[in-house]
Amino acid sequence: MRAIDLSTATWRKSSYSNPDGGACLEVAEGVPALVPVRDSKAPERGALLFDAAVWSVFVSSITMSAWPNR
Repeated sequence: MRAIDLSTATWRKSSYSNPDGGACLEVAEGVPALVPVRDSKAPERGALLFDAAVWSVFVSSITMSAWPNR
């Protein structure tokens, strides 16, 4: 397994996130073929790395579940 340097990554939260800092995930952009995901309240704990294609299927699945009439 290779190490991924995320020290200069740009992290973003969903616009639906609680502005007061509730339970939020952050996603880093610009990492080829991977989607790093971390807890916004504890970024020092590191990130989980997901294959970009798998992440896309996951997001599509939860979007369709949340809004089935979309």
